[in-house]
Amino acid sequence: MSRPNSRDRALRERAAAVIPGGMYGHQSVGLLPDDYPQFFARAEGAHLWDVDGNRYLDFMCAYGPNLFGYANPEIDAAYVRQLGLGDTLTGPTELMVRLAEEMVALVTHADWAIFCKNGTDATSMALSTARQHTRRKTIIRAKGAYHGAATWCVNRPAGTVPSDQAHQIFCDYNDVASLEAAAALAGDDLAAIFAAPFKHDAFIDQADPDLAYARKAREICDRTGALLIVDEVRAGLRLSRDLSWSRIGVQPDLSTWGKCLANGHPISMMLGADKAKKAASQIYVTGSFWFQAAPMAAALETLRLVRDTDYLERLQTLGDRLADGLRERASAAGFGFRVSGPVQMPLFLFEDDPDLRKGFCWSSEMLNRGVYVHPWHNMFMCAAMTEGDIDAALNAAEAAFAVLKQQGPSLEPVAKMSFLTASHR
Repeated sequence: MSRPNSRDRALRERAAAVIPGGMYGHQSVGLLPDDYPQFFARAEGAHLWDVDGNRYLDFMCAYGPNLFGYANPEIDAAYVRQLGLGDTLTGPTELMVRLAEEMVALVTHADWAIFCKNGTDATSMALSTARQHTRRKTIIRAKGAYHGAATWCVNRPAGTVPSDQAHQIFCDYNDVASLEAAAALAGDDLAAIFAAPFKHDAFIDQADPDLAYARKAREICDRTGALLIVDEVRAGLRLSRDLSWSRIGVQPDLSTWGKCLANGHPISMMLGADKAKKAASQIYVTGSFWFQAAPMAAALETLRLVRDTDYLERLQTLGDRLADGLRERASAAGFGFRVSGPVQMPLFLFEDDPDLRKGFCWSSEMLNRGVYVHPWHNMFMCAAMTEGDIDAALNAAEAAFAVLKQQGPSLEPVAKMSFLTASHR
């Protein structure tokens, strides 16, 4: 149900006049149910408020950056203190060295760090570093995996040419035979294998990394001299206090990080092993805002909380409570309902829902009850959530399942999703 007389609707109309498409990128709500707000006014802890004053328990966490809660007082205080001293300067501050030291100490495979702003910055640097290190061109990455919005990796063709994604071979995630075939096709030109921390493609069930697949990626890189790159931008610090693949005993040569590194303040990075340090020093990468001190101060405080609190264990506990409760309530209502992926980053999908009409209806009913979930993208838990928040979400889910059951076959198809689901499934 759209809100034709809302402030959100008025802002959309104004935006359409001055912003191409009215909105762009992953935070556009054009592919969400029609009643989802596009504009927000404020956020605190685990909640955010849209411009019409509606409050939501937010399971998107700004698409990942919110780890310790919106407006976390300790992290934001560190940011503001540094703003008073200097932020965007002619050169970096000492904080850059401290942050590199702390990340190297935290992440097992890392010997050095380079900082930037967005996940795409980091993955593009990793690509260049691998090609410089090996003096080769070809990379392998999994079908459907997301590594950013640069022309070499963007998942939509508008504005690109075939040569933008040349020298790339695609394999199936967690399929050892497919990975081996891709490596054989690359031959002696393999520069890198890109790997997601787990299979977190849109529209389909998520899957943990298979140990045999991860080990095969490592073995191929060791045998050929290519670099193994794990893209932690989405999952970093939510699954482990180390690199996520450390949990299965496989270490990359490079890793890319972003999202919650500074709890929403703009910073990302590439970490690397000594073997790739020379190549990383030879590529030319920079940005006017890459060396800002205030986000680095926020990142240092975020890392203190990572080390000194039980945030990770609480995310696991709350995630289990949410996943178990949703399965129970869906089953009681007679729905096949899947919660896949790590519980800290769950994806919710209905059985027998090829055009997402069930998912859209249920998500809208959740939104109407003050819970912001996503019908086809993975979600995120944050450390500001409480057991009470999870229980409130489960109560909303039970009521939403009841409405969905009542509507049954009368649900309208979701026409806006047809082209995307066809291209991603």
